[in-house]
Amino acid sequence: MEARGTDNIPADGPVVLASNHLSLLDPPTVGIKIRRKVHFMAKEELFKIPVFGPLIRSFGAFPVKRGGVSKDAIKSAISLLKEGNMLGIFPEGTRNSQEGTAAKKGASMIAIRSGATVVPVAIIGKYSPFRKMIVCYGEPIDLKPFIEEGAPDMLEKVTDAIMARIREIAAQQS
Repeated sequence: MEARGTDNIPADGPVVLASNHLSLLDPPTVGIKIRRKVHFMAKEELFKIPVFGPLIRSFGAFPVKRGGVSKDAIKSAISLLKEGNMLGIFPEGTRNSQEGTAAKKGASMIAIRSGATVVPVAIIGKYSPFRKMIVCYGEPIDLKPFIEEGAPDMLEKVTDAIMARIREIAAQQS
């Protein structure tokens, strides 16, 4: 596995790593080459699996209810970021190999409410012992123009900008 652009990740302060989502292996893939601990939301069912649940919790994962808005997960994410931590999040909400699938607005809302820096991340390749995986961390996305504009569809515009940047990074690296 190769990591590119790790110098785009701030050394401290709140950071949201917003990545495409291809596999269950994506959280460790996004976080393994980074010096800072990356916290992730994980579907709550995973925390009920003996041994695995406590293991992912020890790595900084916290549960999210699927199928609606998980207020507790959002509060946990914002609290982590306000404490200066790093959050890895997959705006698509679930694993997806289809390009252009609509992303959810949660990552944008969490980033804006916490004041976090958003770093787009593109995972490129297929998980295979015979193929190289590339994780590319792009330059942080400036959210100020979106916030200053204050349009009613601001979250949608921020989400679209994040996903467009992830696709752009992936296309440049392919």
